[in-house]
Amino acid sequence: MNNKGYLEPEDYAEPRCLLCDEPYGKAPEVKPVPQQRIIEKMNDYMSRRDYAGAERHLLYWLEEAKLGNDKGGELLIRNELVGHFRKTANKEKAFESAREALRLIDELDFDGSVSAGTTYINVATAYNAFGENEKSIEFFEKAVKAYEANASTSPELLGGLYNNMALTLVSLSRFGEAMPLFLKALDVMKTVNNGELEMAITYLNMADLLDVQFGFSEKENEIYDLVDKAYDCLNSKNVTHDGYYAFVCEKCAPSFSYYGYFIAAKELNEKAEAIYERS
Repeated sequence: MNNKGYLEPEDYAEPRCLLCDEPYGKAPEVKPVPQQRIIEKMNDYMSRRDYAGAERHLLYWLEEAKLGNDKGGELLIRNELVGHFRKTANKEKAFESAREALRLIDELDFDGSVSAGTTYINVATAYNAFGENEKSIEFFEKAVKAYEANASTSPELLGGLYNNMALTLVSLSRFGEAMPLFLKALDVMKTVNNGELEMAITYLNMADLLDVQFGFSEKENEIYDLVDKAYDCLNSKNVTHDGYYAFVCEKCAPSFSYYGYFIAAKELNEKAEAIYERS
């Protein structure tokens, strides 16, 4: 009790940190996590398909961000965890990470920002991966509003948004809305360094759309043209043959097999394996 004869908050309230005895009312110091280093190490794990190592890495830095009161760093890691658990088919943990990421967007008052748009895309992609496509579209639409309202949104982010949103629309049989988005994705990625990789994925997605909507026999020539364009993109001299290139080759190979391009599929898988073995 002070000499005024009444209690001050610090006389009866717990300090924020019992170990460091921070005074009541004083916000804890923020100790930022090294975001760039976290992402670079994450990319290294993914280039070697070391999902267990990637998860340990992210969970370690998640605790560091929480202990350091680094909300921005925590948001970055939560977003990475959404993608990680989506890739490893862990629905429960993917959705838990999505809820935490959305909570941080509100807590940081980031709604409408580029960071919010990226979070909405990650959440939407997770919902799509686990078959909740109506919910997925809700978040894609929020992402479109956030990205298109910000002049600082990079072209590759827009391209990824349009492509992934179009895929979800295809899942909902909303074909007429999907094709314009695929075309927008192509236009954007033409301006991006190494954009041929995303363009290859988009061309194959467009081929799949025509196959599903009209049937292969009706759109055979157009489908083959799109598959050829995808192959040319993957073999462009402009693309870097790194871990992400390996990932895209591996991702695209089944589509080439589906359309009868068996030699191309084998070649892409061999390229991917060669890169993984070097890593």
